[in-house]
This record gives sequence, C-alpha cells and structure tokens, in this order.
Amino acid sequence: MNGEGPLRVLVVDDEAPARERLRALLLDTPNVEVVGEAADGMVTLASVERLHPDVVLLDVRMPGMHGLEVANHLAQLEDPPAVIFITAYEQHALAAFDARVLDYLLKPVRSGRLEQALNRARQLRPEQVAGIAERTYLGDAQRLVPVSEIRLLRAEHKYVSVYFPDGELIIEDSLGNLESEFDGGFVRVHRNALVALAYISVMARSASGQWQLQVEGLPFIVEVSRRQAGIVRSRLQATRVSPT
Repeated sequence: MNGEGPLRVLVVDDEAPARERLRALLLDTPNVEVVGEAADGMVTLASVERLHPDVVLLDVRMPGMHGLEVANHLAQLEDPPAVIFITAYEQHALAAFDARVLDYLLKPVRSGRLEQALNRARQLRPEQVAGIAERTYLGDAQRLVPVSEIRLLRAEHKYVSVYFPDGELIIEDSLGNLESEFDGGFVRVHRNALVALAYISVMARSASGQWQLQVEGLPFIVEVSRRQAGIVRSRLQATRVSPT
C-alpha cells in the first residue's frame, strides 16, 4: 500500500450528500483516486471484490448490514483493504478501535483529519493491513454486543438471531461464516444453532431421550440434535463440563 501510485479509495455512506462531500474532499487530497461509491453493506462487499481498493471509507450506521459487520466481512478477504470508519456518533469510536480498524473520523469530516488518516493507510504494509481487523462485536445499527457476552446464535431464514443475557438482536450473516470465525468458543448443537461453550452449565437427556442444554443467561432450554450430540459431548468433556 505504500507504493508510488495513488491511494485507491472506495467511499461508503447510505446518504448521497455525505458521499458527495467525501468525494469532494478526496479530490482535493494529493495522490488519492476515488475508485467508486456504495450506499449499503452488500454493495460495498461486491465493490471491494471488483475494484480492489486500498482503503474503504466506511459509514458505521447504515440500514441493513452495520458498518462493523461490513468491516468484519472485509477482514476475512485474502487481501483486505484498510478500513476507516466515518460516523456521526462518537460512542462508536471505542467499538471501532476494539475491532482494530485503522482509524475513525467524526462527521462532518475535516480535510486535515481525513488526510492524516489516509497517510496512515499509505504507510501500511500488506501484512499489517491483513492483521488489523478482528471481530469482537456483533450487532446492527442500534446495538453492538461483545462476542464474549453471546450465548446462542440461531439461523432463521437468511438472518441470524443473537441471544445474550440482556436480550436478542438480528444480524445479516450466515451461521457457517460465524462458525468458522468463532469455532474455538462455540459449538454447533443443531444444523441451525451455535452455543457458547463457556456458558453451558448442564447437558442432559429429557424424559423423551432428547439431549438438551441449560445455558447460563438464557431463560430457555436449547435442544441438541442427535447428529451433533456426540460432538457436543466431546467438546464439553474437553472443557471440563460433564454431560449427565
């Protein structure tokens, strides 16, 4: 990324005036090329695959896929771009740095601050960019939940419901992606469900012979499929939780 050519930037914001302002600022920034724009998360992912930008200026609060979720997906790419968050909400800054994005800029974005962030991106080596992002939150435009607090992830149609002690939220993701990312801390208990190993208190059979889990912080029992029961029992034994 610290080569001689211009820094290739993708601008992402669901509001057209905000994109226009960023584009105008970037046009006045030396050695920068705007390669495209996007107004939502799914278009952003497709645009990154097609355009291969060096940097994505990414709005945090967008309808549908939250900016943090977009950044998490980008981090899984073999050659990910650097991500700079753009937000009107200063409370997102802590989450941004916990997710280890390169930088964040508060709206209205100032030209000097933007140039400073882009100069940081320009100095990164490819291996540094690849190591920046790490998913530590799941959430949507209204709420972010630390992964360490999540008890259950359950797929429902094309969405995943996220269960934690204070409630539930819905994200646009696949259970397969989440299983790959969080395999060390979660176990698949059913074709449509992952449970956090650390919070499983009891695994036992019901009167009908169905394996079930009591999960700390959840007010309901989680069923284990017959196919997954052996795997779940092995994982629990490895973490010193004994099925009964």
